Amino acid sequence: MAVVVIVGGQWGDEGKGKVVDFLAEKADMVARFSGGDNAGHTVINPYGEFRLHLVPAGIFRAHTTCIVGNGVVVNPPVLLEEINNLQEHGVDTSHLFISDRAHLIMPYHILLDGLEEERRGGKALGTTRRGIGPAFSDKIARMGIRTGDLLNKDAFRNRLSSILEFKNAVLCKVYGKSPLSVDEVFEQYCHYGDKLRPFVRDIGPIIREAIRNNGLILLEGAQGTLLDPDFGTYPYVTSSSPLAGGGSLGVGISPREINHIVGVFKAYITRVGSGPMPTELKDEVGELIRRKANEYGATTGRPRRCGWFDAVAARFSGEVNGFTELALTHLDTFDGFPSIKICTAYRLDNEILDSFPGDIAVLEKCQPIYEELSGWQGPIDGIRDFAQFPSEARRYLARLEELLCCPINLVSVGSRREQMIKVRPTF
Repeated sequence: MAVVVIVGGQWGDEGKGKVVDFLAEKADMVARFSGGDNAGHTVINPYGEFRLHLVPAGIFRAHTTCIVGNGVVVNPPVLLEEINNLQEHGVDTSHLFISDRAHLIMPYHILLDGLEEERRGGKALGTTRRGIGPAFSDKIARMGIRTGDLLNKDAFRNRLSSILEFKNAVLCKVYGKSPLSVDEVFEQYCHYGDKLRPFVRDIGPIIREAIRNNGLILLEGAQGTLLDPDFGTYPYVTSSSPLAGGGSLGVGISPREINHIVGVFKAYITRVGSGPMPTELKDEVGELIRRKANEYGATTGRPRRCGWFDAVAARFSGEVNGFTELALTHLDTFDGFPSIKICTAYRLDNEILDSFPGDIAVLEKCQPIYEELSGWQGPIDGIRDFAQFPSEARRYLARLEELLCCPINLVSVGSRREQMIKVRPTF
């Protein structure tokens, strides 16, 4: 059938988990391809409400094979807690597999992440302090430990001893902290390895077989395009690529196998942590959006910064990803708004910009130029047919399609699975 990449088009938290949960009804496989447990996908379905940080959102479909790809960094206790929670709620996890090439988050990664943020003081990046950045740094520096290493305890201990000698030197001599015990870390991670052993696989043959069988495969991204380390608001970015191109790398398939790329956007825009955000609302409207949509991080609980939809940033997302269709979430948040604004360009001094600047010093000076549309008064969360949407809501969607040059095929009007509306047939 098709290989479909699901990508966040903004600064993350767009509702990718809900979109994946909905689309997985007909999917043979869902594979998470990037990030770590710094990302959280909130999913509400008949099993209950879940905040998934590592397990793909397709896990609730018993017929769907779920994969944690090699592009993900895995914190074993977090993953095991998720698996246990799912099992306790009656969710079958026997169809979950973890790439033996996925790198592990180790205790020193979490320690160093927090220490480095503290060192930056007022210039902190606003990381989740979960060790994601240091784990990816070690991956590139060839100092990482992978899930497959846990299955060979002798080799694992030798590798851990060598790496920990260096990490302890940094902890002690740079930060003045106590060293970590090789024995304690080794025993703890051997315990994790024993529990994870049934899930760890070489995922390549599993994915390639699904492709040969013409299955529907969803590649689930984490975070959002504007947090990409190359194309996001650097240095206020994440540590792995959330772009569609990261999908092929994160699960080990050719980019030629990808048939469709779904960009997921909120009807407005949010951001967690530091960095420029041209349409941020620091007034009662921003607080109203935050309160109505419960805009608090699924991973950190931090309040999200909220703003009007930024079409300049969204167009840029489309350019670097090549979206074939879009999904728009949280449209019901605007119920009762007398008017809704869309940022269509930036003003930089006396210059008008219609493209997203790569220099954050420039972006920080940009002022949004808004187009204002009429809002709708009645609630839309009970609507299940797009034809029944108020004319103002349909006009808002049509204007976004014009600005982004891409069709919106799915619209969410609430947190539940049945509140995802098909505007037109998807892939």
